[in-house]
Amino acid sequence: MKKLVLTGVMIMLVAFLSGCSSKIQYPETKRTDVADDYFGTTVQDPYRWLEDDNAEDTKAWVEAQNKVTFKYLNSIGARKKIEKRLTELWNYEKFGLPWKRGDKYFFSKNDGLQNQSVLYMQNSLKADPQVLLDPNKLSDDGTVALAITSINSSGKFLAYGTSSGGSDWREIFVRDIETKEDLPDHLKWIKFSGASWSRQADGFYYSRYPAPKEGQELTQQNTNQMVYFHYAGTSQDDDVLIFRDENHPRRGYYSHVTDDGKYVIISVSQGTDRRNRVFYMDVSRGVKGTVVKLLDDFDASYAFIDNDGPVFYFRTDLKAPKGRVIAVNITRPQKKYWKEIIPETNDVIAGTAVVDNRFVTSYMHDAYNKIMVYEKDGSPGKEIELPALGSVAGISGRKHDTEMFYGFSSYAYPNTIYKYDFKKGESTVFHAPDVKFNPSDFVTKQVFFRSKDGTQVPMFISHKKGLDTDKTHPCYLYGYGGFNISLTPRFSVSNLTWMEMGGILAIPNIRGGGEYGIEWYKQGILEKKQNVFDDFIAAAEYLIDRGYTETPKLAIGGGSNGGLLVGACMTQRPELFGAALPAVGVLDMLRYHKFTIGWAWASDYGRSDNPDHFDFLYAYSPLHNLKQGTEYPATLITTADHDDRVVPAHSFKFAAQLQYCQAGDAPVLIRIETRAGHGAGKPTSKQIAEQADKWAFLKKNLDM
Repeated sequence: MKKLVLTGVMIMLVAFLSGCSSKIQYPETKRTDVADDYFGTTVQDPYRWLEDDNAEDTKAWVEAQNKVTFKYLNSIGARKKIEKRLTELWNYEKFGLPWKRGDKYFFSKNDGLQNQSVLYMQNSLKADPQVLLDPNKLSDDGTVALAITSINSSGKFLAYGTSSGGSDWREIFVRDIETKEDLPDHLKWIKFSGASWSRQADGFYYSRYPAPKEGQELTQQNTNQMVYFHYAGTSQDDDVLIFRDENHPRRGYYSHVTDDGKYVIISVSQGTDRRNRVFYMDVSRGVKGTVVKLLDDFDASYAFIDNDGPVFYFRTDLKAPKGRVIAVNITRPQKKYWKEIIPETNDVIAGTAVVDNRFVTSYMHDAYNKIMVYEKDGSPGKEIELPALGSVAGISGRKHDTEMFYGFSSYAYPNTIYKYDFKKGESTVFHAPDVKFNPSDFVTKQVFFRSKDGTQVPMFISHKKGLDTDKTHPCYLYGYGGFNISLTPRFSVSNLTWMEMGGILAIPNIRGGGEYGIEWYKQGILEKKQNVFDDFIAAAEYLIDRGYTETPKLAIGGGSNGGLLVGACMTQRPELFGAALPAVGVLDMLRYHKFTIGWAWASDYGRSDNPDHFDFLYAYSPLHNLKQGTEYPATLITTADHDDRVVPAHSFKFAAQLQYCQAGDAPVLIRIETRAGHGAGKPTSKQIAEQADKWAFLKKNLDM
């Protein structure tokens, strides 16, 4: 691929954009004469200049767009009432799963409206909790979040990683748990990593990247990740390099110390491809040993679970699209010696842990969870009964514990922490939230609809009980459809507020997700990505055909890959939807791989510099399929200035082009959050404000 044109000629748009009859006066947006040649196809890119987030022109454009957007949103009379109700519902205690290290328990809790959850510790489950780390004190505006927490086996040290302004970059510090004072440690340039403590030394393993060029911290490609060991109380300059592979700069490494402290497991990834490699080191005699390439065929997914000495247990999809558990003895690692412990079933294994020396396995059955307990030899134990159709939010416990904790939630069931006693074989409520609503006022049902190619696709539909089914209602259709990620039923204050407003919530489990295993996922990637959009469009048509809603009252939403979903569907079927909310979306499918970690998504998307991929990417890329003179639905695009996962240039360019192309009266707005990123760690205050804006936008444009 070569650049055809790169000139500085700027064409200024007048305030009322060409062909647009909207009453909103959008900011002027310059168009430049820039184009690329993709294997003989010339593709214009008039807003290339918006990719430079540090340019003064870009900053001025952001400020001008926000001025228009917030003027519009603040003029909606219902907005304050929506924000008030969101705040009331949000204001309840939210507990994270407890976990145990040494003789202490640790957990996170948010009192209700705190911008960030606080890390607590207690000497026993009956003792009074003590604050160990309050990230709300790390910044004045609540935009520094706690992103990594790792405590050594004795409970002496806490390694914690912070994220500032929503960035994926992490800075790691070390705190003495007894004194609650920080040591001098300060580690930087860390992404997609944890901190795993050695049992033989007061230090931990982590992964980092080389420092990016100054000014390009939020856009430069992330490559050449390395594994290091850090001794507590020392400078990062003194860290021990454990592993790097300069011949494979795009491989990522995640290290984990086994519970017995004898081995370091290094999971080797190639972008977001589900297939991985597994290396290990014997560290029984020191923090660095010989790296052994145990599973190096890149033929399947292997998730390390636990080990009994040299016997390593993995969850894998090798010859099992829905997952199974195997044992690999590292003294005889050849496949012919592998042993199957838990065979594949009709349900998908969502996760497996070893607690009380048993395999605790969560499954997905038609996109909702159940928990099964197996003995160590794989013989079935019992099913742990869950309170409703919903989702298991994590399992906390280790091999020698006789208790475990798990979270459970559903659309109208706030996340509740349960304690399971293996000796008694029963669950009891450990922490139940007190949310100011009545769960029995809402109902959820699961339906199945046919997609364009005849595939049966499930969908959860939730709303207030007693909804009049003789007339249509506002409906919010939300989806994702990618990266083997599953949308199981979970509680959300935002969604609850929408249903209280009289709206229907519809969430289909479209292809590209992992709800039915690897084959379901593979039906929604690369040249088959159109299946994902077809599934979502079919879900919309089902809701209309069955009388739940109608086009003027139907909104679609999704974030990240879900933002791509919304962008693709609204460009392919603009007449089908009344409103669209693409959030932090991947919208320029020809250049996504050129920024930060975007290159890693090629296993799902493909790359435009590959002639076998360009045609299908160009065919659905939302930015490149906007057509001037088309009436598009009311659109509120949301992004953030510190999003270094899906850089905001995607949303900037899409908004500019959509404003240019819009022929109808429906508004096209972009809301650009400051000091925020892709979503993780966003302060409560910013979450509430953004959600109030979204629901207010829909209330106005769906005529609710």
